This record gives sequence, structure tokens and C-alpha cells, in this order.
Amino acid sequence: MAKSPEQEHPIKAAGWAARDSSGVLSPFKFSRRATGDKDVTFKVLYCGICHSDLHMLKNEWGTSFYPLIPGHEFVGLVTEVGSKVQKFKVGDNVGVGCMVGACHSCDNCSNNLENYCPKSILTYGAKYYDGTTTYGGYSDIMVVDEHFVVRIPDNLPLDAGAPLLCAGITVYSPLRFYGLDKPGMQLGVVGLGGLGHVAVKFAKAMGVKVTVISTSPKKEKEALEHLGADSFLVSTDQDQMQAAQGTLDGIIDTVSAKHPLLPLIGLLKSHGKLVMVGAPEKPLELPVFPLLLGRKMVGGSCIGGMKETQEMVDFAAKHNITADIEVIPIDYVNTAMERLSKADVRYRFVIDIGNSLKSSF
Repeated sequence: MAKSPEQEHPIKAAGWAARDSSGVLSPFKFSRRATGDKDVTFKVLYCGICHSDLHMLKNEWGTSFYPLIPGHEFVGLVTEVGSKVQKFKVGDNVGVGCMVGACHSCDNCSNNLENYCPKSILTYGAKYYDGTTTYGGYSDIMVVDEHFVVRIPDNLPLDAGAPLLCAGITVYSPLRFYGLDKPGMQLGVVGLGGLGHVAVKFAKAMGVKVTVISTSPKKEKEALEHLGADSFLVSTDQDQMQAAQGTLDGIIDTVSAKHPLLPLIGLLKSHGKLVMVGAPEKPLELPVFPLLLGRKMVGGSCIGGMKETQEMVDFAAKHNITADIEVIPIDYVNTAMERLSKADVRYRFVIDIGNSLKSSF
């Protein structure tokens, strides 16, 4: 007979889980494995809430199973390391992003692209090598192979640094891969939310000129004065969009809802690149003629490998890049999810796990 989550492993753990596709989270007792030779065990202090968590909680992508503890951008303090761990020691500040496992033998893994490994194991809502369920960062303790642990530099605040482990790498990786990181380039960022506001910060630190593209005119002041964007376009304003035709070298599209691509493709110069990093649950329409007539490219990108994730965190620390956050206690998490579904957050909720989780049991 299968063991209960609480009895599966020797280390007692507590978190908040959804039991079904209503997505409602509540206190949940489970267990973590004992610290293995190559494992790092750490006390979770802060965990960001990603839009993916909302999709997964409600099974909107059709891949969820329950009970489900979300959270794949979380940080904390190392409490124990395995005998063969080389990169970390007790007391280090560390973090975990979207992955906790991979095959380590395919072409992708060999090229530090574990994120594209066909056997990569997600931090939550997946099956680990031993067949047990992976549980995420809305929990008090984490045990993970050191390969999938990121060192958090001392000058990077833990609460505002946590979202970089998903939101940060999701925009940093395509900026680098698609060559949209050259000083003086013209970049569009579609959507000024959890991903978009971090994309603006990274691009500006790389010396890129940034145009924020949004359906909301109310975000113009925020984009220009607070985040330092160079210009702002209201995507529903045809005059503005027409005037900006053919001006951008690339666009990072962070929107996770259905939206038209034709106006965005029109903003690109010849050979321009539209890179999708949002994940709409319904297919988008892709008009081909505008691609042919300007040799334009539509691409995608999904987080980054572990080497690049560490590089991103170090770059963020060097340039003082953090997410703009609203810190919440764990018992506010269901309200936070409702607000997130309405885009009512500037720009990332971060759960104060260290101070609020225990009090909820």
C-alpha cells in the first residue's frame, strides 16, 4: 500500500497545498527525503508566487495532480549538506528555481541546458527519480541535489531576489541567446507584470534601449519614471503603433493571455525577433506573410540551465537588480492568487515562509 505524503520520507515537513482543481491552498503535512551524499538541505525563508503556480493550481494546463504544493522561486539558509557536496556549506544563502532533476547525459544536459532535457524534473507537481512526488517552495524545508542549487550573493536581498529564480532567468536567457543584449539595441517588452518589469531592468543594465508595450495607459509613468524604460506604447492605440512600425530589433513578449501577434510583428525591423516567454493556455494566431516580408523570427524560451541561472543571479547582484515585491504571510496566499488572476500586484507576491508558515499550523 502506498505511503501517505507524511510517511514517505524521514524528514517531517509542512507546507500549503491544493487538494483539487479549485486551487484553494490550505495547511498540509508531508515529508522530505533524508540528506543524501550530494544533497543540500535548507530552511525556506521566502518564496515568490509565479503565474505558473496559478495555472498549475487550477490544472489549466492539464498536467496537475494533487495534493500540489507550488513554488519554484524560493530561497533560504543551508542547514545540512551531504558528504560529497562541494559547492555549499551550512549557513550559505541559496535558492531553487524550476528544476530539481535531469538526466545529465543528453545533448542538452551536456551543454548546460538542463531546462531542455526531456527528462528534467520540475520542482513541484512531478515525479522524482524514486517515484515520489516533488513538492515546491510553499513549504518550510527543501532537500535538493546540489547541482540544482543556486548560490545567492550576500548583497542580494533574499525576499526581492527570490523571484529572479524563475522570472529573472525567464527573461535573462532569451536576451542573451537571441542576441538582444547589445548596448544601443532597441527592445520591446510586452506586458509590465512579474516578468516584464524584470525584463526592463535586465535590458537596461545591458545598455539596451527599452520600449514597454502595454494595453494599459496607466502604466506609462511607472514604466518610464520608476523602471527607467526609454519609451512606452499603448498596444491598442493604432496611431502610436503605426508610428513605431519597424523600429525594434527584438521583442520579449511576457503575456500569458491570448493576444494578437500581428501588431507586434509590425513593430520589428527586418530580421527582428519576437520571443515568447509567456505561456497562454490557448493557441495564438501567427500570421506568416509579415514574417516572410521582413525575414522576421518568432521564437520561444523557457527558463535557463543551472550555469546560466547562476550567471543571471550574479549579474543581478552586480547591477542591483531585484523584483518589485509585495511580501505576504502564508495565510494570505489564496487572496494573493485571486489578486494575481486580476493582475492586481506590483509586481510579484513573495511569501514570508520563515516568519509565517509555522504560525499557520
